[in-house]
Amino acid sequence: MALEPNERSMEYAQERIATLHHLSAQPVGFEGLEAVLERAAIVVPMTDREHDSPAATGVLTALESIEPSPNRVVVPVRADPDRIDDMRVWLESFDLPVSVHWCTAPEVREVLTAQGLDGSLGKGRDVWLALGAVLEYDDVEYVVVHDADATSYRADHVARLLRPLAAGYEFSKGYYARVENERLYGRLCRLFYEPTIRTLARNHDEPILEYLGAFRYALAGEFAMTTELARALRPPRSWGLEVATLGDAFRTAGFDGSAQVDLGIHRHEHRVVDGDDGLEGMSRAVATALLRVLENGGVDIDYESLPSAYRETADRLVEQYRADAAFNELTYDADAERAQVDRYAESLERPPADSRLPAWNQTTLDGTAVREATTAWTTESRGAAGTQRNDPLEPSAGE
Repeated sequence: MALEPNERSMEYAQERIATLHHLSAQPVGFEGLEAVLERAAIVVPMTDREHDSPAATGVLTALESIEPSPNRVVVPVRADPDRIDDMRVWLESFDLPVSVHWCTAPEVREVLTAQGLDGSLGKGRDVWLALGAVLEYDDVEYVVVHDADATSYRADHVARLLRPLAAGYEFSKGYYARVENERLYGRLCRLFYEPTIRTLARNHDEPILEYLGAFRYALAGEFAMTTELARALRPPRSWGLEVATLGDAFRTAGFDGSAQVDLGIHRHEHRVVDGDDGLEGMSRAVATALLRVLENGGVDIDYESLPSAYRETADRLVEQYRADAAFNELTYDADAERAQVDRYAESLERPPADSRLPAWNQTTLDGTAVREATTAWTTESRGAAGTQRNDPLEPSAGE
């Protein structure tokens, strides 16, 4: 019978960036972080499918336990018009300084269209809109971003992500073990991202490759940053946010300003492989973001030879994963993993024209206008829903 992985790291190897392990049996608490929390906003992007879900409910309940409370909890929501009111009422039922931002509100499209920025929807766009609103507040100096689909989420994840920032780092990213149901998960990172980086690193020595290769779980959605770095992010509209963020962090924070922290074991919803909404579709978006970051970092990529070279690297990794799984008595299907590699290889082609959103420090779009557009619907909706709670992102009369 397979053993449950230990919650604490049993090794202390450092990478090219600072790597903060959980070596102690003591939990990582918020003692000494009070001043940071007072100046921190937590951004938790959601879609209406998270409404009342066990994972999202667990995340918000965990955030309720943080003392003192963070400055703000901002939830950018992508939802249909007939779902947004129920979503807001549910989110505001938690004892949190929560602010709900409707990213698909008609007013948002009007504001973006006026700036020539209207386009496709996705997680990257949602986070970008939330950052635009948060960055308008002078009392926010740190931003934590994480998803709401982890059933293993704990409040101390926020403490772990913020501690490097309190120590002077500009960027902090979480990493964790993806083992569940006696299987190895984290498939897109293990089978696509890692072998792609290793393949290119064999023939290139540009610093960006060393930087991207230093992160133990580069596709993790949990990260924290200073507002200075948040203003410099140029996220893609949909998937690929995590990789694009690493590219911006390299440019702004660099090796010395970046850290990664151990978040233990991570469990969340698993995607199917096939189709645009599965890992196959995600691989195309991640490939676009990754290859663009590498090109911007000076890597001259031979797109004709890359897919076959990638397959060779991935094949060697599959054999290593097979051995690791057997060592831990985990179930492992090497043929299924190689079939995924073949699908992911098709994503390794020259990225299309750059359609990333602009950095907030490089656009004429007013973040206040975005905040007003994403929250304009709430006044009317509050009355209809019978909820009178104040929006913590709206300035009080005395401000």
